[in-house]
Amino acid sequence: MQQTTIQNPVALTGIGLHKGVPVHLRLEPAEANSGLVFVRTDKNASVRLSPEAVVDTTMATVIAAEGHKISTIEHLLSAIYAHGIDNLRILIDNEEIPIMDGSSIGFCLLLSEAGICELDAPKQVMRLKRKIEVKDGDKFVRIAPSNACNFDFTIAFPHPLIGKQHHHFAFSTKGYRAEIAKARTFGFLHEVQYLRSKNLALGGSLDNAIVLDDSKILNKDGLRYANEFVRHKILDALGDMALLGYPIIGDYASFAGSHALNHLLTKAILESSKNYEILTIGEHKELSFHEILALG
Repeated sequence: MQQTTIQNPVALTGIGLHKGVPVHLRLEPAEANSGLVFVRTDKNASVRLSPEAVVDTTMATVIAAEGHKISTIEHLLSAIYAHGIDNLRILIDNEEIPIMDGSSIGFCLLLSEAGICELDAPKQVMRLKRKIEVKDGDKFVRIAPSNACNFDFTIAFPHPLIGKQHHHFAFSTKGYRAEIAKARTFGFLHEVQYLRSKNLALGGSLDNAIVLDDSKILNKDGLRYANEFVRHKILDALGDMALLGYPIIGDYASFAGSHALNHLLTKAILESSKNYEILTIGEHKELSFHEILALG
């Protein structure tokens, strides 16, 4: 199994969630072992993806280099991770990735348009060797050794249309597009009003988020999945874990996890080489069929 990139450059224009301004996004092929690199074309600045590049996780995952931020990267990263792309240049001319429809399906379609090709270098994966957990009160995120890649998420909100939801996702690219990619971000009307008073969420609308008031969903078309809320949390988690730089062989689990806890988890994993091992596919024959399947 070889490393991958996209076959052809592709581009789109969308609106940034918080600034509400048009953003031009372009994806370009990259050479083997270069990883995922974000480029701010308006600032002539680049950021190589890693947990160390993260500067904020309050409303989204934000990375930066030399003060030049790139925000709301998680949905795009989720799609890139799900399609097994190892190397890519991501160019934008503003500080936010376009929000699209609030899910990652638009990015999945963009990657399908670009095509995926193999490079002349073997793929590497990160296999977890020890259980790592990060907690904040009763909230937690954890990852544990496994022969596969599973995402298990539970949320609990005091809202009549959310309540307690759970979803288990056995990772595969096909499964991601069917179960996860269409799940949209969500928020509450009072939160949207507050954010706009702070000049945030200026690009947010019913076209790119599920919005709820105290008793109902304001989107006329309703939900795409009965438990769309928790599925979107898995979408976010995949994007946040992509900052590790490798496909993961291990089981992720969370209760009420967040971008902040996911970031702390990636940092905790990398604190010690005893927590994980980097395996080169082809050199390690002990990788099981299920572990290879977990790569998508």
